[in-house]
Amino acid sequence: MTDLNPIERFLYRTLVWTWPLYGLGALYIVGPVLAWLLGGLAALVIYLGPAIRADMQATGSIPPIVWGWFAGMFVMLVALWVGHLDWGLGTGKTIKSSIGWAKGWALLALFPLIGAVLPIRRSVLARGQCVIGLGTLILAPILISAPYVGLPEKIFTSPLKAVGGPGPEYFSVYFFTWDPASWTPRWQFYAPWSPFAALLGVVQVLFALEERNIKWRSIGIAAGMLMIFASKSRMGLVGLVACTIGPRLMPLVLRGWAWQMMAALTASMAVVGLAMATAAGDAVSAFKGARADSTRVRETLQRIASERWYNEAYWFGHGTVQPGSHAVEYMPIGSHHTWYGLLFVKGMVGLLALLVPFLWQTVLAIKDSALSPRGYLPMGIMMTLTILSFGENIEIEAYLLWPALTILGTHARELADDRLAKI
Repeated sequence: MTDLNPIERFLYRTLVWTWPLYGLGALYIVGPVLAWLLGGLAALVIYLGPAIRADMQATGSIPPIVWGWFAGMFVMLVALWVGHLDWGLGTGKTIKSSIGWAKGWALLALFPLIGAVLPIRRSVLARGQCVIGLGTLILAPILISAPYVGLPEKIFTSPLKAVGGPGPEYFSVYFFTWDPASWTPRWQFYAPWSPFAALLGVVQVLFALEERNIKWRSIGIAAGMLMIFASKSRMGLVGLVACTIGPRLMPLVLRGWAWQMMAALTASMAVVGLAMATAAGDAVSAFKGARADSTRVRETLQRIASERWYNEAYWFGHGTVQPGSHAVEYMPIGSHHTWYGLLFVKGMVGLLALLVPFLWQTVLAIKDSALSPRGYLPMGIMMTLTILSFGENIEIEAYLLWPALTILGTHARELADDRLAKI
């Protein structure tokens, strides 16, 4: 990490300082500031062109998929405004929600822009993630032993919460948390809660697999797996297997013998299909039963959100999440699921605003992963985001997913360079 340009050095140091920034309760602020600061820089280097210093010049024009993300997130903002107008939520709440958009949904367009335009190498982000992993492993003995030596769950809540955010947990520093269902400890590391920490662990492993130095690669993988297992999240366990192996199986799509094996397996389903279907059903039931209370709350939230969306606000939604009842443990209606949340808050328009660029980016990653190992990381990231979207709200977690979102822009740039090379 000695030949970094100023932009790479800034990003690398931001990654290295992840744990100290978490200790200050400042991570929620850093993500949006980074997005808008470097997003503005990306626009500036495109405008200035060769007038800017050579090692900071734009790597090319903005790829179509990045324009797609910008269009989708702009439509998301329009849907927010219309929803607020429809439900008479007032100017104050509209301004507050618009600021929330700038700190959440906007990041899904800004970071791909940053990765696509600014000269940022994958290796820098991969090494930075592994350095975060080193910090995780160093702090692990303290965090893991905390509930057994009498240390408190929460250390403190930063006064930075005064800037505003989804909740105080985004500015709080924890040793661990108690699972209310089983009353056993769970660890969330530098995330606001444990399930999200597990998916961050999956992202950590995906980046570590890109690291060429075996020492740093081992550190990154070990830290990512620790985050997945210590968080005790089912989503993390699924992601660890699916998001690492899935992309690496994609080249088989182009192999004739793989299709022949698939045909043979399909034919064998006539014999063993019923038994496998029964086993799969039992596995799903066991998976849901592992945290039955959590599953019940999530399913109830989704049912309420979908029914109220369809009957009350089909096109533009309700404008904001709404308080839930005791039946969902007072969780807000429109939370804990990106797609149902979009339907409830921003209606069908909001859902399509995310779905179109999301599917577009996924198709690009799948196609490239079948052709080249270069596609493994972006496809793994899109698979992780897909899993995350079915259990969390992506927009309020984008502030910690910025390295992954930046890689999506970098990959779009690489694909655009390939197209230009063929002309």
